[in-house]
Amino acid sequence: MKSMQLKRRRLATRMLRVRKRVSGTSERPRLAVTRSHANITAQIIDDMAGHTLCAVSTLEPEVKTAVGYGGNCKAAATVGKMLAEKARAKGIELVCFDRRGRRYHGRVKALADAAREAGLKF
Repeated sequence: MKSMQLKRRRLATRMLRVRKRVSGTSERPRLAVTRSHANITAQIIDDMAGHTLCAVSTLEPEVKTAVGYGGNCKAAATVGKMLAEKARAKGIELVCFDRRGRRYHGRVKALADAAREAGLKF
């Protein structure tokens, strides 16, 4: 039990370390990626106004039917592409990337690469 508490505490510390440097404005909102074992979620957030501008998750029905299981790189790439399309429809092209304490590797990297290919710049 103590090792799980230590893991969560370390993740929270890394999250705060990243958030000290990354903040979203109305000109350049923050793209926050949250990952669990079975799903991945991405949001574009304006921190100054305190609003989520758009969000996509593997829990949404259209993503779930397209991908099936949400805990792999294919699902992350689909979420990244769909988020970039939604953002571009709202006129958002520049974002700052918040990996939320996770390594830039695997699913987080797949989502970021797919969002870049679909037209987001960060």
